Amino acid sequence: MKKKEKLYLSSKKHVGAFNQPLIFFLFVCLIFVGAGARLFWLQIINGSYYKKLSEENRIKVIANPPIRGRLLDRNGVVLADNKLSYSLSIQPRLLTNSTWFDLRKSLSDLLNVSTDQLEIAFNRSNFDTPYKKVLLTDLSVEQVIRFKEQENNLHGAQIDIALVRHYPYKSLAAHALGYTQLISQNELSRLSEKGYKSSDRIGRKGIEAAFESKLRGNWGGEMLEIDSIGTVQRSLGVKLPKAGKDIKLTLDLDLQLTAEKALSDKVAGAIVAIDPRTGAIRAIASQPTFDLNIFSQTLTNKQYGNLFLSSNLPLLSRAFNAYDPGSTWKPITAIAGMESGKFPASQKLNTFPCITYGSHCFPEYNKRGFGRIGYEDALRVSSNTFFYQVGVGSGSKALYDAATKLGFDNYTGIETFLDENKGLVGNKKWADEGRGWGNPGETPWIVEDMASASIGQSVVLVTPLQLARAYAAFANGGYLIKPHLVDANVNWRSEKYLQKVDIEDTTLDVIRRGLRKVVTSGTAMEINVDSSILPQVAGKTGTAEDSSGGTDHAWFAGFAPYDSGEIVIVAFVQNTPGGGSVHALPMAKKVLQTWYKLNFNE
Repeated sequence: MKKKEKLYLSSKKHVGAFNQPLIFFLFVCLIFVGAGARLFWLQIINGSYYKKLSEENRIKVIANPPIRGRLLDRNGVVLADNKLSYSLSIQPRLLTNSTWFDLRKSLSDLLNVSTDQLEIAFNRSNFDTPYKKVLLTDLSVEQVIRFKEQENNLHGAQIDIALVRHYPYKSLAAHALGYTQLISQNELSRLSEKGYKSSDRIGRKGIEAAFESKLRGNWGGEMLEIDSIGTVQRSLGVKLPKAGKDIKLTLDLDLQLTAEKALSDKVAGAIVAIDPRTGAIRAIASQPTFDLNIFSQTLTNKQYGNLFLSSNLPLLSRAFNAYDPGSTWKPITAIAGMESGKFPASQKLNTFPCITYGSHCFPEYNKRGFGRIGYEDALRVSSNTFFYQVGVGSGSKALYDAATKLGFDNYTGIETFLDENKGLVGNKKWADEGRGWGNPGETPWIVEDMASASIGQSVVLVTPLQLARAYAAFANGGYLIKPHLVDANVNWRSEKYLQKVDIEDTTLDVIRRGLRKVVTSGTAMEINVDSSILPQVAGKTGTAEDSSGGTDHAWFAGFAPYDSGEIVIVAFVQNTPGGGSVHALPMAKKVLQTWYKLNFNE
């Protein structure tokens, strides 16, 4: 090899030897720079984020639900409380088809339920969560004990314990009390900031919904330190749940039970009993009704259909829904006549077999007439033709003014207003604007409308609660009350809640005397049978044609005692021909008898 070539190879070898430490050094530096950058990213840039993850990995919060406040009647009797509920659930992810088959058979034999029932619950797709399916609810103590004895052999199944709402009187005052249900996703998104959780039950109707914020309480919990394998190391603190507040209602259990029983054989109807001095509701019942405890369980398809799809509409409160009032409306027409000045208190009118308005002859119900009579006797015998003349002669504005003074065509102000119907008092302005279904100017007010409105038919719809509020004004000397189900330490006799109705004393006196004559010698005389156990009563019967096309409604509205006015009763029977004196009056009488025993026979 030539000398020049040897020198080249020697120099290349030296350069390579020189570069190796440098390359290694640069490589090490690169590693440290990368590690430092990563540490900077983890600890400085995202330090708080990873710190939070670290804390969550080692700290576990066990939520502790609050106990919902109870609902009590005016004397402290429990109408709604809470009870322990045991349910059977499975975790589908822990089961195969074959293991589920074996488990189903074991559960069926052990708990004495059919395999079909378990299979239907297992295949349900619209309930529970992907991780758990509830197969049975409201297990008996005996079933729970049997399960616990064999629990080790029932892999994938478990017993869940929870507090659920319990109504000891089942359907009593169902529409007023309301019920609770699991919170929906939409509700949870709105209420999570207020502490609601996915397992919360929320008031859905009635008092349960109106007083949700007071009844529900606040969640508590315990913070636990957990190691990497999930073992609890220690408790870091406990926050006890705050129980919801009990709410005492104005309802009287004995009176409510009587009202429910009086309605029990009716297809549909309502009873309202209210203190005319304060507006406190002592009983409010609706038929058909339903067992409130159903909503504390998982609804079956049959239960869902019976409640939500039934043509009987059991969830509809008849006390809050509006119907044609018939002759119970005639006192309002009398007020319109006297207050307008067109038919003064002393006015007497001839009555007829029928009176023609427009293209229709509007009949007297006895087909003969009652001769020449005044307001008091017109109420006593419930003359149609007398009130046709007064209503048509006074006009729609006078009738509407009289009605709104007594709270009609408006909400009553009760706490459960979301369930309440506003009703309707038809008038010229309403008709000219389209009657709620037509085009303005195409549905004018006609004289036939005015005649019908005069006796509470066709274009007048009121709720039993609205009617009770109006008759309370006749009972208490002319004051419009605010119906309520919770007293809440409010002075209900203050000017804020007790408003003087703008009608003359003479007008009120005529109405009161007429209502008293209805009972002593008119269409409500039946209430005087066994009068030794009742105080003096005043009131009005009513038979109303159903403007929606059904058979007649039956009504009675009245108050007692006549001189002091301490209770108002409205009884309503839907689509039951025969008249108010036949169907509604006996119901009201039963409630009055119970009220009298409670207040005067102690």
